[in-house]
Amino acid sequence: MDIGSPAIAAYFSYVYHLISSTVQSDLMAGIISLVVAFVVFLIILSVMFSIFSYIFGWIERKMIARAHSRHGPTYVGKYGFLQNLADVLKLISKEHIVPHNADTPLFQTILPLIVAVFMTLLVFIPFTGSFVGINTDLGLLAVFIALSFTPLLLFLAGWTSGNKFGSISAQRSVVILISYEIPLILVVAAIAMMAGSFSLTSIVNAQQSGWYGLLMPIGLVVFFIVLLAELERPPFDLREADNELIAGWLTDVSAPYYGLSLLLDYTRVFVGTLLISVLFLGGWLGPAIIPQFAWLMIKVVILSLLIIVIRATFVRMRIDRVLRTGWLYLTPLAVVNLLITFLLFIK
Repeated sequence: MDIGSPAIAAYFSYVYHLISSTVQSDLMAGIISLVVAFVVFLIILSVMFSIFSYIFGWIERKMIARAHSRHGPTYVGKYGFLQNLADVLKLISKEHIVPHNADTPLFQTILPLIVAVFMTLLVFIPFTGSFVGINTDLGLLAVFIALSFTPLLLFLAGWTSGNKFGSISAQRSVVILISYEIPLILVVAAIAMMAGSFSLTSIVNAQQSGWYGLLMPIGLVVFFIVLLAELERPPFDLREADNELIAGWLTDVSAPYYGLSLLLDYTRVFVGTLLISVLFLGGWLGPAIIPQFAWLMIKVVILSLLIIVIRATFVRMRIDRVLRTGWLYLTPLAVVNLLITFLLFIK
């Protein structure tokens, strides 16, 4: 059986070798082995993501507290490390409340669906040269096509609550995301043009002679700023503008779904930092003194710390300035980056 993912192929071969002697049908043995291999791969991804989410949440709270001259989590566990676990248990133990005017089926489905979309993206992103779920030549397109559904899903998350505040703030989130889609697409086009491929693995391998972040610094800066807007992280977190939007499209969610929204935020950060690392910082490439996976995680951690520092130090932007930044500054810079890439490296 031809399996594009080296990791899943290895798991498949191991399981198939174990059960082929007990399962008489080769087809049935192949199907069982493939399902088990993919489940094992997803479990490994889930463990990695859970560890990242927990540590990122704890570090973010500690760093923001230190920046604001507060203690942050302190009492639950050493250095407050178990505070997040206590908060999770508290949130999931509370009642799940659906607003009276909400479109109940959609309201209860849309937030888990958004989380599922972002977690599915991890299957396309290569963590090493061999650890990738779906190793397709159109991986870059698949990731950004999936991301293009984010504005619609966020709008539905606010609109289905039946609350005008949630609906209005969801519309504002959609306007921001759409405004930043254009520079995002232009930067991605420049990367694909440089690598000559839409395969994420090929893009990483093409950076052996030099990271794209060094070859196209304008593209890296534009992509990082756009990423902050796509992740709804400060200074673009207008859903949390307390003086005018309450809690944005999350206004009507109860405790369990609020915990799920925090998981969504951490998922988006993990996916975003992975994409920057893969597209601009050489992914898993680095000296062989440590494993490939470790190099990728080091880059992800550094980018995550930078995102936390920006949250702790930058103030929220007004909606008009957010849109002005996207249309009047980032889009022209993305066009310039595309032209420079073509003239210097392609032509």
